[in-house]
Amino acid sequence: MLGVGFATAALVIVLSVFNGIGGLLRSLYGAFDPPLKVVLVKGKSFEFNQTAASKIRALNGVEVLTEVIEDFVYLRNRTNSGSADMVVTMKAVSDDFTRQHPMDRYITEGEFILQRDSFPCAIIGAGVRNTLSVNVTADVFPMQIFYVRAGTSGGLDATSMYSSRQIMPCGVFMIEKAFDENYILAPLSLGESLLNYSGKRTSLEIKPKKDADVDALIASVKAIMGNDFAVLTDAEQHKDLYRLLKLEKVFTFLALALLVVVATINIFFSLMMLVIDKRKDISILRSVGAGAKLVHRIFLTEALLVSGYGTVAGLLVGVLICYLQQTVGLVGMGMENAVVANYPVSMQWGDLALILLFNLLVTLVVSWYPARRAASTFDPQLL
Repeated sequence: MLGVGFATAALVIVLSVFNGIGGLLRSLYGAFDPPLKVVLVKGKSFEFNQTAASKIRALNGVEVLTEVIEDFVYLRNRTNSGSADMVVTMKAVSDDFTRQHPMDRYITEGEFILQRDSFPCAIIGAGVRNTLSVNVTADVFPMQIFYVRAGTSGGLDATSMYSSRQIMPCGVFMIEKAFDENYILAPLSLGESLLNYSGKRTSLEIKPKKDADVDALIASVKAIMGNDFAVLTDAEQHKDLYRLLKLEKVFTFLALALLVVVATINIFFSLMMLVIDKRKDISILRSVGAGAKLVHRIFLTEALLVSGYGTVAGLLVGVLICYLQQTVGLVGMGMENAVVANYPVSMQWGDLALILLFNLLVTLVVSWYPARRAASTFDPQLL
């Protein structure tokens, strides 16, 4: 009973941690990536159609439509010891980006503004800030952004191979390592001029209304944009990551389920010993008229009681530990700059039902032979 209870509690806790990590990643990616993203099926950029954009904005389920230009750029920052530079992904966004992604909770330094006194501002990731030694509160020199022009070749004038602009660092965000170390946010106008994307966009980001029918909205957007475009949901934008989390959860469940199997095998041997020990009691029951089915049910019920009590106790202990982790925080992340202070957990009724059914099924399979053996002890026809 203790073995089954321990394995069950471990399953509840570990599966809840996987659920919590998945939910945390969705919330973090949701702070930077949109619920719906319109991109080309083939190609990098497309001509921005104001008429199509107006039709999308007019749809009942659309709350915000953000225009995006995204590409790799070379970023350089002037420091006291010289300069530091790195390749980053610049995400140039329209002004309504803040309506779609409320970034205030993720800004660790400075403020979220894309323009100050008619000068473009950049919101940079914490990793980019560290690499380039940027101090948004003290730096008076703007950063330089370089972009290699497509289709250019070497010549006497090297400056003809690239375009450059200046931008002032005004804020630092900290969301997730993949974003913090690679991304900067910039105004859409700077992206158009630097990348020579006048009238072009790389994607459109859509924030649906809370009561919107997402499937119907996706169909409407596809009808407006045409077959050359795809509308990606949050799960489709990060399908590889979410698929990996699901696979890890499945294999972890199978690994910990072996503990349940081992515990129920102990029930098997206990029942076999019980059949030998209770031979006299079984013969008395048979002599007063008890049938083989009754004896079979007695031993099967014994196994189910042992496994059932252990499973219920394990579920209660696992749920209690997860609840305390959610409310009190029993185990911390162990990092000062962690996004959350404690390991995230999220209990789901489907996981609890799966564990309960799995334990029941394994117990029935393992205890069937000993119960049958007990019923056939004094009935040679059942051997």
